[in-house]
Amino acid sequence: MTLVSFWFIVVALLWIGFLVLEGFDFGVGMLHGVVGRDEGGRRAAINTIGPLWDGNEVWLIVAAAAIFAAFPGWYATMFSALYLALVLLLVALIVRGVSFEYRGKSDRTRWIRTWDGLMTGGSLVAPFLIGVALGDLLHGLPIDKSQNFTGSFLDLLPAYSLFVGLTLVLICVLHGATFLALKTTGDIRDRAHMLARRVAPITALAVLGFVIWTQNTSDRGVLPNIAAVVAIIAAIAAMWLTYDRQEGWAFAATTVTMAASIGSLFIDLYPKVIVSTTNSAYNLTAQNTAAGSYALKVMTVVAAVLVPVVIAYQAWTYHVFRRRVSSSDFVIRVPESRAAPSGGAPAAGGGG
Repeated sequence: MTLVSFWFIVVALLWIGFLVLEGFDFGVGMLHGVVGRDEGGRRAAINTIGPLWDGNEVWLIVAAAAIFAAFPGWYATMFSALYLALVLLLVALIVRGVSFEYRGKSDRTRWIRTWDGLMTGGSLVAPFLIGVALGDLLHGLPIDKSQNFTGSFLDLLPAYSLFVGLTLVLICVLHGATFLALKTTGDIRDRAHMLARRVAPITALAVLGFVIWTQNTSDRGVLPNIAAVVAIIAAIAAMWLTYDRQEGWAFAATTVTMAASIGSLFIDLYPKVIVSTTNSAYNLTAQNTAAGSYALKVMTVVAAVLVPVVIAYQAWTYHVFRRRVSSSDFVIRVPESRAAPSGGAPAAGGGG
């Protein structure tokens, strides 16, 4: 295996890691207002990912940085072609991150509802845009012989890419619902389970459609790759396990569904990194967009040292915050200044 091939695999694994870990974060963000019928319930749902979401987003930064360092040609063309979409993605991620921090800064209902809406919207828009971008790589973009994007914003939105975005959103919803069922108690757990039961068949059908459409879009022949087959089996297993209320195994199945779906897309893409719809001779490949041999060697040494440390740290974090969260942990108390005075006595500070 050459270093170019090795780093393509690393980039694919980084994207898989990001979407597996951040996928249930996105799902919880979309579902927190549905499973949490009151403020205590919504806080409990959000706090299932409270210690985890910002660490999970680091994988996105590392994935982008790996493309920049290992495949500068790929990075330059992709980020210039998807510039507006990536700006919208950053806005969605920023708004979503800020909402986690700011929704609790005031107890006013309108303030909380506004940030809840931004959290839900950001959690939905982000995976949809990521799915569209990944779909564009395989479907193709108008790229000339100088590796320059020559199309318009509408060229980023073919039907296949939009469907990939929709499928990714559905997988995130199911992934988040199974995570909430695994990490909460009481009514929140029951509502998360019911949501998972309802969305599981739709997600399984979407994954099946994604695999069939991806196979028709790529030039790999009739038979799907092994990852695509695993994605279908895992999606069906997630549906069955959800109905059987085996929460841990259901979450494991949605994890495999996400990983295999994204992995199958990268498998069908290689050795290309972006397909050119202008002329197949203008396709960007791993080989013609890669950095020099020395840069790849240095990156390999750095990755071999640091990546195990990052994985170990994240594993420890998940172990520490492994317990279930209950809405009773977040009792909402009325501030004393707003509480009604007892026994007809004047409120504090209200003496005559």
